[in-house]
Formats: sequence, structure tokens, C-alpha cells
Amino acid sequence: MMNMNKQWLIGAALLAGLAGCASQKTPATADVAVSREAVSAATAAGAADLAPAEMTSAREKLMRANQALAAKDYKTAQDLATQASADAQLAQSKANSAKATAASDELQQNIRLLREELARANANNQQ
Repeated sequence: MMNMNKQWLIGAALLAGLAGCASQKTPATADVAVSREAVSAATAAGAADLAPAEMTSAREKLMRANQALAAKDYKTAQDLATQASADAQLAQSKANSAKATAASDELQQNIRLLREELARANANNQQ
């Protein structure tokens, strides 16, 4: 009887341990997928050219998160995936900001040229 209780306790402990691993695997896998999408979105936004340091960091952390996931180190995978997502979002924000700044600069240049043309036209009309 004592041996049966011991076996039951060992079995229950193993099941609890497996359930704990499985419960960590799902969020880690989801976080890695989310970070993969964040890196893709940042790449599509042109962050590789406009925020190369942040993109390099995001890609490296995503690669390490995938390695940790493969090694069943779910906590590390989740942490790295979260960091990769943050780096990718920062890269995307920097890329969007750089694009907006460039568009603003171009608009300011066009306004300046139009003002010069208008000033010339007014000067010619006053003669």
C-alpha cells in the first residue's frame, strides 16, 4: 500500500512537471511568433535601412529566442522574444519618423520654391 502511494505521488509530480512545461511552451511559442511578425513589419517599413542597429538587435534576439525555444528553454525564449519585439517596434518607429521627416523637408522645400516663384511673379507684375 505504501509503495502504491509512493508511485502515485511520483506520477502526480511528473504530470505536474509536464503540465508546467507545456504551460510555458504555449506563451513562449506565441511570443516568438509575435516577435517574428514585429520584425517583418519593421522590415516592410524600411527599418533595415533607416534603423539598422535596432533591426540587427531585433533579428539577433529573435534568432536566439528561436534557439531557446528549440532547446525547450521557454523562459529565455519568451524574454528574448519580448525584447526582439520591442527592438523591432523601435526600429519601425524610427523608420516611420525618418520617412515623415524626409516628407516634411521635401514639403518645406516645395513651399520655399513656390514662394520664390510667387515673389518673382509679383516683381514682374509690378514693373
